Amino acid sequence: LRVLDGAIAVFDGVAGVEPQSETVWRQADRYEVPRICFINKLDRVGASFENSLLSIQERLPGNQVAFQIPIGSEDGFVGVVDLITMKAVVWSGEDLGASYEAKDIPDELLEDANFHREALVEALSEFDDVLMEKFLESKPITEKELITVARRATISSKIIPVFCGSAFKNKGVQLLLNAIVNYLPSPNDRGEVEGFDPSNEEKIVKRKRTTEEPLAALAFKIVSDPFVGQLTYVRVYSGALKVGGTVMNTRLGKRERIAKILRMKANQRDEISEAKAGDICAVAGLKMVATGDTLCDFKHQISLEPLTFPEPVISIAIEPKTTVDGKKLIKSLERLECEDPSFKVNYNPDTGQTLISGMGELHLEIIADRLLREFKVEANVGKPQVSYREALSTSAKSTFCFQRETEKQRQFAEVTLNIEPYEGDESFVFVNDVKPVVIPPNMIPGIKKGIEEATASGPLAGFPLINVKVTLIDGKFDEETSDEIAFKIAAASAFRDAVRKASPVLMEPVMKLEVLVPDDYLSNVITDINARNSRVNGIDIKAGVQCVDATAPLSQMFGYSTQLRSITQGRGTYSMQFSHYECAPDSVRKQMTGL
Repeated sequence: LRVLDGAIAVFDGVAGVEPQSETVWRQADRYEVPRICFINKLDRVGASFENSLLSIQERLPGNQVAFQIPIGSEDGFVGVVDLITMKAVVWSGEDLGASYEAKDIPDELLEDANFHREALVEALSEFDDVLMEKFLESKPITEKELITVARRATISSKIIPVFCGSAFKNKGVQLLLNAIVNYLPSPNDRGEVEGFDPSNEEKIVKRKRTTEEPLAALAFKIVSDPFVGQLTYVRVYSGALKVGGTVMNTRLGKRERIAKILRMKANQRDEISEAKAGDICAVAGLKMVATGDTLCDFKHQISLEPLTFPEPVISIAIEPKTTVDGKKLIKSLERLECEDPSFKVNYNPDTGQTLISGMGELHLEIIADRLLREFKVEANVGKPQVSYREALSTSAKSTFCFQRETEKQRQFAEVTLNIEPYEGDESFVFVNDVKPVVIPPNMIPGIKKGIEEATASGPLAGFPLINVKVTLIDGKFDEETSDEIAFKIAAASAFRDAVRKASPVLMEPVMKLEVLVPDDYLSNVITDINARNSRVNGIDIKAGVQCVDATAPLSQMFGYSTQLRSITQGRGTYSMQFSHYECAPDSVRKQMTGL
C-alpha cells in the first residue's frame, strides 16, 4: 500500500467486511491511497449486494457510493446496471465473461436503479458547483461530466466508488478495468513525491514524478526466487532505473550496481533495460538492500518515508534436527528475516538458543513450514514465549558520578536524570533541560545513546523498557577529563538507578480479538473468552453470524484456534492483532521474575 497510487478493495459478497479488511483499510487511509471497492462473488449462495454495501458504509471510514447495482443474485446473477450510463450490462454464454452486451435496464430494476442513480449524482454534486446546479434544477447531466467529477473526488479520497461482479466468471471485470482508468490516479495525479535530505533530516526534498527528474525509488518487498535468487521489488517515483547503472542506498550510504531489471507478470517475468517514473519492477542481484530502503541518484540524494513495521509479540526457540542442518538453518533464517521485516531472529547467549519472533502463532508456523518446504531444513520448534516489556509506575530522580583512572587517561562525568512514565506513541522520549555551560552540546548525543541502550534491558526480568520519558536536569563537566564515553556510561548508570527507584512493573501484550461464530455457539465462545482473563467489549451481528469483539492477553491465547474449532464444531473463525501493552497480573509477574 505504501507504494501504490490507487487500490481496489475486494469484498466477499456473502461476508461483506471481514476483520482483516478493516486492518488493510486503515493502512490505506494512513498512506492516503485513493481506492475503489469491488463486491465479488455475487453468484454465491447467500450473496447480498445491499448487505455488503451496508457493511462497507457502516464499518469502514469514507464516503462509499454505489456506481453499479447487480442484476439478479446467487445463481440468477447475470450482469450489472451501470449507474453512470444507465445501461444494463449482461453476460451470456459459458465463455468466462468474454461476451457481454449493453441493454436497456429491465423494468423490474428501473425504480431501484433510479434511486441509486439519484444518490450517486447527489453525492458527486457536493464536489462541483455546476453539477450541483444541474442536479437541483433537474437538468440533464452527461456521462462525461459525471466521470470527470467522480475522478476528481476519488483521487482526493472524498468518495469511494463501489462496483460489483463475479471475478471467477469475469462478470463485471471489464467494467472494473474501465473504472480503474476512469477514476484511479495516474502517477502524475499524485503530485510531487516528498522526502528528506539524508545528511539533514530537517531539509525537505521534493521530486516531480517525471523521467527527467533525478532517480528516486523505494525498495518495498524482498523475495527469494528459486531461479533468480533474491528479488527486490522497487517502485520508481522519479527518473529512470537503468541496467548497468549505479544507485545510492541512502540508509547505508553505499552504492549498488543494477545488473538485471524484470517486469513481473504474475508467475512470468520479462527482462527490461530500464524502469521509468511510475513503474514497479523487480531488480535481481542487489546485495545490501533491505525492505524500505531508498535508491537514488548519487549526485541528487533523497530519503523517502520508510515503511513502518510493528514489533514482534511472540517468540519461540528453534534448533536444527541434525548438525548438517545447522548452517543451512542460519542462512535460511537470514533470508527469511531479510524478506519479512516483522520477523526477527535473535541468539540468546545465556541459554544458547536461537529465538525467532513474529506477530503471532500462525506467522511462526508459516515460517517453520517454509523452512521445510522451500529451504529443505528440518528444525525442532519450541513452545511459544511472549515478549513482555517493563514500564515505570512512578517518577524518580538519580545522580551518578562516573570516575575512572587508567595508566593512559582519567575520565569523569556526572549526570542527574529525572524519569517518569510517558503516555504517547513513542516508547522512549529524551528531553535535554540543561544549559550548554553545564554540559556542552557535543556531549548530549552520548548521554542520549547511553540511556537508549539501557532501555533495552529492565531490572525485573531483562525485558525492554517502554513508555519512558527521561529529562536531563543537571550534571558536571570537566574540560580535561570529560568525554562522550564517560557521559554515556554515567547516563546509563543514572538511568538504571532511577528505574529501580521508579517501581518498575511488568507489561504484557494485549491482543484485539474478533471472533465470528453462529448463534448456537455464542455462549460457549464467550465462556471460553472470559476463562482466558479476557474482556468482551461488544457483540454485533454480521453476515448472519455473531461477531464478538474482545481484548485478550497474548499469553492466554496459545492454542486458541484448536479450541475454537472444538467448541464451534469448526464453524467459528477469528482474527487477532496486537493492540497495546498493559500491566501484567501478579501471578504472571511472579512466574516471570520470581518476585
